[in-house]
Amino acid sequence: MDAAAERWTGLVTRVLAPNAGPMTLDGTNSLVIGARGATSVVVVDPGPDDDGHLQALQQFGPVELILLTHHHHDHTESAPRFAALTGAPVRAFDPALCSGGPPLTDGDRIDAAGTVIEVVGTPGHTADSVSLHLPHDAPAGDPEASATGSMLTGDTILGRGTTIIAAPDGSLGSYLATLERLRAYGRIPALPAHGPMLPDLVAVCDAYTEHRRGRLQEVRDALTALGRSAATDADLVAAVTDAVYGGVDPAVRFAAEASVRAQLAYLGDESAAG
Repeated sequence: MDAAAERWTGLVTRVLAPNAGPMTLDGTNSLVIGARGATSVVVVDPGPDDDGHLQALQQFGPVELILLTHHHHDHTESAPRFAALTGAPVRAFDPALCSGGPPLTDGDRIDAAGTVIEVVGTPGHTADSVSLHLPHDAPAGDPEASATGSMLTGDTILGRGTTIIAAPDGSLGSYLATLERLRAYGRIPALPAHGPMLPDLVAVCDAYTEHRRGRLQEVRDALTALGRSAATDADLVAAVTDAVYGGVDPAVRFAAEASVRAQLAYLGDESAAG
């Protein structure tokens, strides 16, 4: 097995892409799904267009399907070339990213790589974000272990830190609803597209929700201090970002501002509804 590959669960192997950075953490986790004895695999988020990485993904056997969790470049850049190399169709929620197969829709059941993959619509990080539920997954290293399932979360949940709400494409209201939906799947492993695997989906959904609620209160407090109401104009976004994310690394300042825009939009909708 390639040095960048690590068996995460009974069905999933993580192949780490060489694109580490402030937004990608250690790099993009391309996830290879395949049941024991299956004659083909499914690759989720093939990542950057890097020859060595694409070669590593192909070592697991014939690729029958390529799935994309959302449109961001660090997940999708190599998809067209990887599809040409493998002959596999590409499917995503956004039809513009698909080739040789239909778009993904919430509730789709895909029978591939010797197992079942269920598509879960999880908008919020982006409008086209999906997660993938593997109901028959089990812990790695024990072929007799009972299946408890796992959830491939893309960038909706990260293995370390929290994710950006990429407004205006992303939506905080949608994201909070997504966390509630994912939580209902129970205490199964979360397999993110960046960072390490997490053992408890419920715990991380609770932690993310608490974090988002806390940030919203910080934004409310900042608006009070500034004597302003919620709006998304550039000057207010910059001022609230300074107040709430004052110590943020300049390299990810744009991400903090995107999250502030999402928070201000959420508070504006909340105020209008009230």
